[in-house]
This record gives sequence, structure tokens and C-alpha cells, in this order.
Amino acid sequence: MNAQPLALAPVQGPVFYLDEATLQQGIAASRGSSRGRIMLPLHRSAEEGVQRLLNFVQPGSYIRPHLHPLPECVENIAVLSGAIGFLAYDEDGKILSKRRLAAGQPDSCMVDIEQGVWHTFVALAADTVVLEIKRGPYNASTDKKFAPWAPVEGSQDASGWLAETVEGFEPKS
Repeated sequence: MNAQPLALAPVQGPVFYLDEATLQQGIAASRGSSRGRIMLPLHRSAEEGVQRLLNFVQPGSYIRPHLHPLPECVENIAVLSGAIGFLAYDEDGKILSKRRLAAGQPDSCMVDIEQGVWHTFVALAADTVVLEIKRGPYNASTDKKFAPWAPVEGSQDASGWLAETVEGFEPKS
């Protein structure tokens, strides 16, 4: 199993301002990660009622489709830099919607996802930074359910599935 961290250390203090040094630290960590991504928790503890994080993602990173099963688990994703391809699925893995979201484009930079929706996203541009907001507290055993019809992260099938998923999105801009 990968010994690399999944996340950077959470931010500290009562106020956090995103700055260039933090962006570069996250981008460098995602580039150096075998997963092609790393998170920066903005919430100060897993017990907080609102979980916020920056997800630094590189093209080729596979995020297995999943849903958040608890009734209160809605999620909001906003693209701060770069671009993603967001996908929502039915319970059998059929794509229900597919949309390119990009930073700096107010009409297509964010998605809000209700509880129980199978979804994932893929990075369409290098050094993509995504802000994710979800209700807490965080509990790893109840936070998400992975799609049984999608390959397991790190499996041989994941790279082929990822390549198929990226097809059809507009070219990188």
C-alpha cells in the first residue's frame, strides 16, 4: 500500500488566507504523489460540522466513483484553478450527466451534489485546485460508499477506465 500521505497537515489558527505559497506547496505535493493528488484540510478537526478542503489534482489521478450515503451529506465542489470533468451516474454506472467545470468561468465552475448521488471527477488540466465543502463531522467508515461497478483505485483496470472517462470532455484550455 502507498505510504504517501493522503493529505497535508490541516491549516492552523482562526483565519486562513489562501496564498501563492500554499498553492505551490499543494501543487508540488500532488505532482510528487503516486496518486496524483493531495488534500489540504481547511477544517481544523475531523469533528467540525462543516468539512472544507482543497484538493490539488493532476491529470491521470483516478478518483473512484462514490456516493455519500448519509441523509445530511451534500457536497459542493468549486474549481479554483484548472479544470475538471464532473460525472454523475445512476446505480448501474450509466452516466446521467457529464460537465466540464473550469476556474474563472462563473457559469461552469461549481457543482452542488445532493446525498446519494454516484459521482466522480477527473482533472482535465495540470495543477487543478478544487475546493470541496461537505457536512461533518468526518467519519471514514460512513463518509462514502464506493461504486461496485467501478475499478478499485490502484487496480490495473483503473487506468483504462480513467482514459475512457476523460474522453468526450472539451480540450484543455
